[in-house]
Amino acid sequence: MSAPIRHRDEPHGTGHHARLNWLRAGVLGANDGIVSIAALLLGVIATGMGEGAIFLAGVASTIAGAVSMALGEYVSVSAQRDTEKKLLALERRELAEQPEEERQELVGILTGYGISPETADQAAREIGQKDPLAAHLQLELGMDSEELTSPVAAAVSSAISFVLGALLPLLSVFFAPAGSAVVVVTVVTLVALALTGFISAVLSGTSRMRSCARLVLGGALGLAITYGVGSLFG
Repeated sequence: MSAPIRHRDEPHGTGHHARLNWLRAGVLGANDGIVSIAALLLGVIATGMGEGAIFLAGVASTIAGAVSMALGEYVSVSAQRDTEKKLLALERRELAEQPEEERQELVGILTGYGISPETADQAAREIGQKDPLAAHLQLELGMDSEELTSPVAAAVSSAISFVLGALLPLLSVFFAPAGSAVVVVTVVTLVALALTGFISAVLSGTSRMRSCARLVLGGALGLAITYGVGSLFG
């Protein structure tokens, strides 16, 4: 009998999915930094303020946005981690106090995937002899006890991605020739949004054209509204 073929281009396991989730979060954080700071800069430019004041407003907003993103992510992920720890403790207690009920629950999950009751029962017994907690967490809750979310890592990642995204419009307004800041910031922002939309679509396996168009059109609308408000109340 020939050995089973392993497809190297089809990664499996929670580690791969966890990395993808962190990468998606980074793209979203960068996108938030791009749109937020670009919109603020255009709004300030529309008021007729000087270049120094415009740049300082962008820097201050970048710092404030990064701190806000980090705090929000830390609180959110901390709550998620607390829930994961609670579920982990509950599953561990149930396995210790109700091993037979947990085994039957595992059999039910396996048969739900199309496995015969006899094979599912044998598999559940073999799993129970090794590491039943890991199997129950994965099959029942989709969790991995070795990969609980980290609030600190999430906060730092979110803040860094926001700052990196914000640097694009911030640097563009700093290096833009006199009188062309609006055009330069707008072009740089829309190109950056198209890029983040493309990356997000690749990671999610969705339509790249639709993702890019959605971000570019939404960003353009946001920039236009902000610039209009700045002009109106300038």
